[in-house]
Parts: sequence; C-alpha cells; structure tokens
Amino acid sequence: MDEHSNNPTQTDTYQKKSFFQSLFGRFFQGELKNREELVEVIRDSEQNDLIDQDTREMIEGVMEIAELRVRDIMIPRAQIVFIENDLDLESCLDTIIDTAHSRFPVITDERDNVLGILHAKDLLQFLREQPDEFTIQAILRPAVIVPESKRVDRMLKDFRTERFHMAIVVDEFGAISGLVTIEDILEQIVGDIEDEFDEEEVIANIRQLSRHTYAVLALTDIDDFNEKFGTHFADEEVDTIGGVIMQAFGYLPKRSEEIELDGIHFKVTSADSRRIIQLRITVTDEQLETISHIENNTEE
Repeated sequence: MDEHSNNPTQTDTYQKKSFFQSLFGRFFQGELKNREELVEVIRDSEQNDLIDQDTREMIEGVMEIAELRVRDIMIPRAQIVFIENDLDLESCLDTIIDTAHSRFPVITDERDNVLGILHAKDLLQFLREQPDEFTIQAILRPAVIVPESKRVDRMLKDFRTERFHMAIVVDEFGAISGLVTIEDILEQIVGDIEDEFDEEEVIANIRQLSRHTYAVLALTDIDDFNEKFGTHFADEEVDTIGGVIMQAFGYLPKRSEEIELDGIHFKVTSADSRRIIQLRITVTDEQLETISHIENNTEE
C-alpha cells in the first residue's frame, strides 16, 4: 500500500500552496499592478482547479465590499418595520408574529427619532404567569446610527468588534434612509442566506399564521392575491393589495385600522406616514375551502 494513501488531504494541501504561491509570488514580484490583474489571477486559479467556484466568488465578494457604501446594500426606509414606543405588549407581539423579524427600530411620533432597538426575545419575560409590568423603554437596546457614506468593509469590522447586528442608516440631514444588518454584508460575500421564511416571502409575500389568518405584504400584486384567495379585486387603478385597501378607506389608514372587503377581513398591522406596509387578513371556513380548492387545482 502507498504510504501516502491514508492522507486524503495531501492533494488539497498542494493545490492550496500552488494557489497562494502563484498569488503572492506575482504580488511580491511586482507583477500585480491593479485590482483587475488580481481578479485575473483568482479566476485563472479556478480554471486550473486550484480553487473551486464558491471560493472564487467568496474572494471576489470580499474584494467588492471594499468599494461599496452602506447606501448600496441597505434596506430602504419604506421596507423597514418600525415599532412605536407607545405600543402595548399585545401589539408588539402581533407585529413580531406578522413579520417574523427578530429586531425592530423603536420610534416616537417624530419618525426620525429612534429610541432604540427592540429584540423579540426580550419580550419572553413578559409571557410568564406573573410577569413584570411591560414598558417598552425598559427593554430597549441602544441604536447604532451610521451615515449612508460609511464603507461596507468598515461597517463589517464595527459589527464584529462592537458585537451588534443592526444599524440605522441616516442621510446627510439626519433623516432615516434605511437599515443595514450584518447579514446584508455577509450576503455580499457568500450570496443569499435563506432562512425558513424566505421562500414564502419571495414566492407570494403571503404567510399563513393560523388556520384562519394570514400575514400579507401590502406590496403583493393584486393578481397574486386574487389567485391565492379566489377574490376578484380589480387592478385597473392600483397594482397592489395595499393600494386596494387605501382606495377602500379613502385615506391612508393607521396601524390597527380594519375593513372588510369581498368577504375578507383586513387589519393594518404596519404602516408609516406614506404607505401601508403589512396587513393581516382573516378568512372564514367557507373561504378556506375555496383556498384549498385553488391550491389543489394548482398542484394538479
């Protein structure tokens, strides 16, 4: 038996040495003069099987974040789910359940005044049989504020050294323009990081909460909503279910306002000063049969 047959990593070790010898050998010899030449060496290494595609993409991702600013990757303000500081425990839990997020910026009536960050897990202590009195201010974590122009690689370093996972992004006038998380940066390096909720949100923006209730993003296309629930809302004047609800109210409804349309009960669970963000809908047993029938026909 070959004396090296029990060492399955010998070839891998040689390939790694060859890659780094090629990379740093050319670097110290002054052959690499710019970023484009470095990328070329990395791609040549993939073609020569010194590194695989995933490794090459990860290395390029690390290089690219040095050129990005927070504004390039942030979640825009219109998509942020805020929690107002005067909400009671039940309302906070409703928002958490509807969105399935773990952290929320908490604001006052002044929309750009962030008091702190609410962690969903910090509410667990109030679900005991004899809980302490709930006050949202007592459990807030400090909010980190960063400018839009901050470099993404510096943002990642701050996330790691300061041990926080979310930052509020502001523009040059101090107004909230977005939100950035450590996951947003890591996805620039390793690609999309999916969790158990991502597939449902990407496919239809509709998530079933219980037998009779669903969480629906207001940006859901009317056609998608009609297809899911067997409704007949028109899309001649508006394109989204949020637009349908605004038309029905005749004004921009606030959080917790409710309305019934086409036999379905709608409740606004998240909204800001410009738009509806999220809805909770409640359907009857008869409507559940319709939904089930539609799904069965779709599968067939």
